[in-house]
Amino acid sequence: MTLMIYYIAFVLVGDAVAYVIGLLTEYAWGSYTSLVVFLASYFVVLWLAWLLAVWVTGPKSLSARPSR
Repeated sequence: MTLMIYYIAFVLVGDAVAYVIGLLTEYAWGSYTSLVVFLASYFVVLWLAWLLAVWVTGPKSLSARPSR
């Protein structure tokens, strides 16, 4: 459950960044370029959010655990 919460949080933040990048691209180069840039960044965000969520929720190393 924690993994999905982190994933959704990372996706929300990344999508907001992708939207702003797409909006700035539209002002500079037009709607077609903006669409391409937004879609590319959107799918990169989905991939990176998953990698970050797995990394954050992954098991801790054995050296961090207290010894018995």
